[in-house]
Amino acid sequence: MKQFYSDVFQYRGSHYDFGYIQGEQLRNSPILTNRSKQWESKKDRHFLINPDEVKEAILTFAPGVWDEICGLRDALQMDMDEAIRMFGGYYLEYTRSGCSIFMDPDYMVRNYDSHPLGYEGRFMFYQPTDQGYAIMGPTMQITGRADGMNEKGLVMGYNFTHRKQSGDGFLCNMIGRMILETCASVDEAISLLEGIPHRHSFSYCLLDKSGEPIVVEASPREVAVRRSNVCTNHFHLLDKENRYRQDESQRRETAIQKQQQYATDPYESFRMMNNSDKDIYSFKYDAAAGTLHTAVYFPKDVKAWFAIGPDRRPVIFDFNKWLQGEKINVKHIKGELDYDGIFVNMGRQ
Repeated sequence: MKQFYSDVFQYRGSHYDFGYIQGEQLRNSPILTNRSKQWESKKDRHFLINPDEVKEAILTFAPGVWDEICGLRDALQMDMDEAIRMFGGYYLEYTRSGCSIFMDPDYMVRNYDSHPLGYEGRFMFYQPTDQGYAIMGPTMQITGRADGMNEKGLVMGYNFTHRKQSGDGFLCNMIGRMILETCASVDEAISLLEGIPHRHSFSYCLLDKSGEPIVVEASPREVAVRRSNVCTNHFHLLDKENRYRQDESQRRETAIQKQQQYATDPYESFRMMNNSDKDIYSFKYDAAAGTLHTAVYFPKDVKAWFAIGPDRRPVIFDFNKWLQGEKINVKHIKGELDYDGIFVNMGRQ
């Protein structure tokens, strides 16, 4: 086992200023250098964009995010086309991944499964002063969110289904950010997911203070909504969109369904997902399907737990107190993974 960490950032201010200060931080970070190296071989095939189309799409659904991208561009002295490719979350390729989610009326527990080499290691608290809701959660491609919660208590996590038959549209992480940035409830999030263009096929798990867990199955062609408290990596309603092989996804789904009777409180639910002996936590890092973090979000209390690696005690964040002006004192979230490499924030790959 090797030690890994995620950096914790917090900021209050306009979207442009938020983007600019992130750009200043990224100048001294290995993240963008590592990311550019990873993407180089795919650049000609997967990074084709129409800048005007992307700008119009972002301004339609989350105009504050466009200001953030402009701030990143200016701080990093990039041209606009490159900034959109790096931070726009539109019409790019997405690495396959796993992920498992369990929801109770009072909380969501999420295992984020992917390849460690692509994990950003940034946990962000952001409270905008110009527009949009305050958000907490791990970032993906800087502007996107892998999962998270906003100030209204809306919780979001997404699970990969497939990237075949992709369409022009937003990636999961940018869609996740837009949900948290602009939606106050599950119903508003469903409306956004029904109207936004999707690049790939993902399930979006949603929970708010009403306590009704919802899974939205979304592909570039169709969106369907079902009530469920368990989600892995296959669709139930849009079954024609599923990958040919679903064995691993169905196995984790069954494991959660069987064990949820023992998940009688938040901590036991966290243990169900995070313990290495419960058959849900995944060590398949080389297959881009190993568990990197386990998160628990509480819509009613506006709090969260977060852990990196298996068999951990979670770091506890009181988002409600932060919204009232208190500072988060945690600088790093530390954990251990059974993997020899590093996250992109930890050094040159």
